[in-house]
Amino acid sequence: MRILTKLHPLTCRSALAALAAAALAAGCNQHTASQATDFPAADRPVAPIISARWSNEESRDRLDEAERIMDLAAIQPGMTVADIGAGEGYYTIRLAQRVGPKGRVLAQDIIPAVRDKLAERVNRERLDNVSVRLGAPADPRLPQKSFDRVLMVHMYHEIAAPYQFLWNLHPAMKPGGRVIIVDADRPTENHGTPPLLLQCELAATGYRLVSFERAAFAGGYFAAFEAKTARPAPSEIKPCARQMGR
Repeated sequence: MRILTKLHPLTCRSALAALAAAALAAGCNQHTASQATDFPAADRPVAPIISARWSNEESRDRLDEAERIMDLAAIQPGMTVADIGAGEGYYTIRLAQRVGPKGRVLAQDIIPAVRDKLAERVNRERLDNVSVRLGAPADPRLPQKSFDRVLMVHMYHEIAAPYQFLWNLHPAMKPGGRVIIVDADRPTENHGTPPLLLQCELAATGYRLVSFERAAFAGGYFAAFEAKTARPAPSEIKPCARQMGR
C-alpha cells in the first residue's frame, strides 16, 4: 500500500493552527526518524486490517463504551488528544465533545480512503476542534510535545513495526501525557494483544504502565502508559518474546 505524506486539503485548517502553531508547523512536515533497519523486528504475527470499524456505533453506545473509556483515561475539557487508527471516527466524534471548544482532537489513519471519509464526516458535523491526518504504518507523524492523551483502540495488534512506531510516537507526548490502549486479551494473529506482551513492548521503547483495567464493555482491557523522560536508542531496544502472556 502506498502511503501519502500530503495532508488532505480539508484538514490543515483552524484546528491545526490551534494545536500550538510552532509544534504543528513541524508536524505538518514529514519529520526525520530512524530507519526501519535500526529497530528489532517484532517476534509476533501482525493482524491484517480488515475493517474501518471494530463494532457498530449504536451497540457501542448502548454499553456507554466511549464515555467509560474516556473516564478511565481521565480526558478533560481543554485537552489535546490524538485518535490513532481512527477509522470511521467513533472515538473522534466523542472525544471532540469531551474536550470541548478549548480542546483539540487529531484523528489519524494510514488508509487514504478512510482518512478522506472521516474528514468528510468531521466537516459535515462541523467539528471545528478536530483535524484529520494521514499517518504511516511505522510513524504516526505527530507534532512534538503536543498531546495529553493518545488513544489506540482495537488497532495495536495491526502495527507491524511496534518498536519503531512507539519510538516515533514518544516525542509527541506532553510531560505527564498518556498513551491509552484498548485491545482484546488474545494472540495478535486473532486481533488482540496479550497484556504482558503489550507492557513489554511499551517498556522496551520508553513507556511505563500506570493503569490497567479489564474492560469487557469495550471488548477487552484498558491500559494507560506514560512516556519516560528519555527513549532508548533503537539499537538498545530488546525485543519481547512472542510467548509472553500465552
